[in-house]
Amino acid sequence: MKFDELDALAAKAFDGYIVRKDLVRRFKGQYPVPTYVVEFLLGRYCASVNEAEIEEGLRIVEFQMRERAVRPGEEELFKSRARERGSVKLIDLVSARLDPRTDSYLATLPSLRLNDVRIDDSLVAAHERLLTGGFYAEVTLEYDPQIAQEKFGRPFAIVALRPIQLSKRSALEDLARGREAFTTEQWKRFLLRSVGFEPDRFSPRAQDILLLRMVPFVERNYNMVELGPRGTGKSHLFQQISPYSHLVSGGKTTVARMFVDLSTGRRGLVAQYDVVCFDEISGISFDQKDGVNIMKGYMESGEFSRGRESIRASGSIVLVGNFEVDVEHQQRVSHLFGPLPPEMRNDTAFMDRIHAYLPGWDVPKLDASHFTDHFGLVSDFLSEAWTQLRNENRLQEIQGRVRYGSALSGRDVTAVNKTVNGLLKLLYPNRNMPISDEDLEWAVRLALECRRRVKEQQKRIGPAEFRNTHFSYVLSQEGVEKFVTTPELQSEGTIGSDPLPPGQVWAISPGGLDEHPGLYRIEVNEGPGSGVKIINVPVPGPFRESVTTAQQNLYSRARELVGDRDPRQHEFTVQLRAFDTSRTGAGLGLPVLLALCSALLGKSLKGGLIAVGGLNLGGTLDPVYNAVSVAELAIEKGAETLLMPISARRQLNELSDEMATKIAILFYADVREALLKALAD
Repeated sequence: MKFDELDALAAKAFDGYIVRKDLVRRFKGQYPVPTYVVEFLLGRYCASVNEAEIEEGLRIVEFQMRERAVRPGEEELFKSRARERGSVKLIDLVSARLDPRTDSYLATLPSLRLNDVRIDDSLVAAHERLLTGGFYAEVTLEYDPQIAQEKFGRPFAIVALRPIQLSKRSALEDLARGREAFTTEQWKRFLLRSVGFEPDRFSPRAQDILLLRMVPFVERNYNMVELGPRGTGKSHLFQQISPYSHLVSGGKTTVARMFVDLSTGRRGLVAQYDVVCFDEISGISFDQKDGVNIMKGYMESGEFSRGRESIRASGSIVLVGNFEVDVEHQQRVSHLFGPLPPEMRNDTAFMDRIHAYLPGWDVPKLDASHFTDHFGLVSDFLSEAWTQLRNENRLQEIQGRVRYGSALSGRDVTAVNKTVNGLLKLLYPNRNMPISDEDLEWAVRLALECRRRVKEQQKRIGPAEFRNTHFSYVLSQEGVEKFVTTPELQSEGTIGSDPLPPGQVWAISPGGLDEHPGLYRIEVNEGPGSGVKIINVPVPGPFRESVTTAQQNLYSRARELVGDRDPRQHEFTVQLRAFDTSRTGAGLGLPVLLALCSALLGKSLKGGLIAVGGLNLGGTLDPVYNAVSVAELAIEKGAETLLMPISARRQLNELSDEMATKIAILFYADVREALLKALAD
């Protein structure tokens, strides 16, 4: 394995807390301990860039695992060694409880099937986590033959233990301090390597989704769904990386196991773990009819009532499952919650409690090449820092920097904020580091997309109640409103209902003698300078003419179109994108003018709008001779509104009743009226 710049940076910033992830795979499946235990030992003995030191460390780890990990069937062997030698060292999951009858603590060693091991009060006082589920440790177990002779004697005793799970409270401080040495992009890559993935083998889109999978570990009471093809590693993170997560495999689960056992008072999984992940969600069911309702109540408030008691917990709920078909087909036959159990899949109230829906179909099927051979953080150290991050908040640090659009309900805002908060905590474990606008916008866009995906499925089930799904945001006080869509909803050449960014407009060229009507998207960027530049190479002559007439109309009528802004003090870059066989861009003067004005004003045009109309230099509108064909094309492309010159009104009386009901037609008499009607409300 060849070390790279990121390896060198990690070795310097996190000395003693890193491990080569390819070494971890050498021990996978050989010993009955989780991956994070192996990583802890490798991090202790193999955290080096020197190959000789690494080989020596591997021999030590191999020896310790061989001599101290109890394989199935070796329980009595280890007990015998303790008896013969007086003591034995082993690696096990240690927990403790108070025995009121003897006023002493008793420990449990599950690998030896021992439930009554004596343990000194001082060890329990030094490691309180023994009383809250326990942790993996290197244990020195003694055997006292004299006590063994006593009636009800307990000959086994833990005389020393060395935690393998890092119970250091400085884990987050160490993580925050090391983070300062990385840029944001380097840190994203390093996080992915730390959970076992090689970022270079994933697209930027897939990397974002892998980072989103981490949010439940750092955000309390976070509810997430990820559905997609098999083999994309949806449950990997929740099974292998952290001792604070629990994976519930497909099948029946109980209310007592999830929440609280009324017979014993023992708290369930959501109170014991940071994350509870339901794998193969389609097969999950509760033993009681009200199980889903209890879960809904918990997902909403973080509380559940059983008997007379109301109990609060902070465990996040993650639901993962598979599509039997591709996402396009799934949308055609049902909706994206279709694979969920029947009692969940069509319940809009249940959906409303989902904070984020991850597009698992954008992650490739994993093979050996997707796993990293480079340095990453020891999983146990990382998970300890993550669990401490759950107590922190980054929302106050971005107060006033972002504003959400009016389409978001109260639950939508809560859901988006929780995702943003989680992503920012992952990127900025150090609360003192300033959060850049670029990183904030990245987090906001991902959060809005994942929540909107939930809203779109609700809209399919209850279109009247959830009709407005046009999620948007404004960054900074004077920023431009930007809309966020979900990529799977539309193809590139289909008109969506969301407003395009400022400076962009859908348009139809009426065509001519040699060309049929065609769909275009005009994209304009505005900046300092002067003039208008077309970046298409070569520039179609008819489109150049359309741009020229639009430019002259903008200059001559600037005050009534854009107020006190002087377009001559701005440079405009124009690009024409064609989506049909027509390529000339003829008769697009009015749409180009709308795009120029939209860019200069920093305002989007209406979502789902297509503009039609040619201009001449004097501002007169060109007639449209094939208005019915143009309208039919607009309907075919999925437009909701068609902006047409008033001269075409009579022609459109010939539009069939069926077609006329599918689109709203706005008529305009001059360019100012066209702009006012085109601008988003």
